[in-house]
Amino acid sequence: MALMAGVVAGVAGCATQQERARRRAQLQQAIEQAVGRRQLHIDITSMNTLRYGSRIVTPDFFVELRGDTLNSYLPYLGQAYQAPYGSPSQGLNFKQRAERIVQSEPKPHLTCFNIYVRTREDYYHYRLEVYSTGKAFVHVQSQHRDPVSYDGNVATE
Repeated sequence: MALMAGVVAGVAGCATQQERARRRAQLQQAIEQAVGRRQLHIDITSMNTLRYGSRIVTPDFFVELRGDTLNSYLPYLGQAYQAPYGSPSQGLNFKQRAERIVQSEPKPHLTCFNIYVRTREDYYHYRLEVYSTGKAFVHVQSQHRDPVSYDGNVATE
């Protein structure tokens, strides 16, 4: 009986490893397709600030790239050196067509998007690093604010 339980546990372990490998392959394929179409949605999990360290954020923040349009809904902590009078923005919240997008693959399983966007408030450079594992990192630099970065996960629909 003990031998049979060991065999069943061994077979179940293999099935679990096979299932995990299958799920990883499906995720990698979904991310490659999203990158190829420039249809990315990154759910943000934490932010890293210059002056205030790392912070966990609520799950409703995201960055979305849809073709040549960047939709940014991100929190911001840092120094703003120049802000327009009466600015309604409390964070990096806008939907704007990019002036320029440069896509590269500096390493295997990593795609980077350098996105340059001008809004009424500022000029931004977003660098999206998307890994085939589903992890993503977003680095934001602007002309009038401290840089900030975010960790997140690519949402596969």
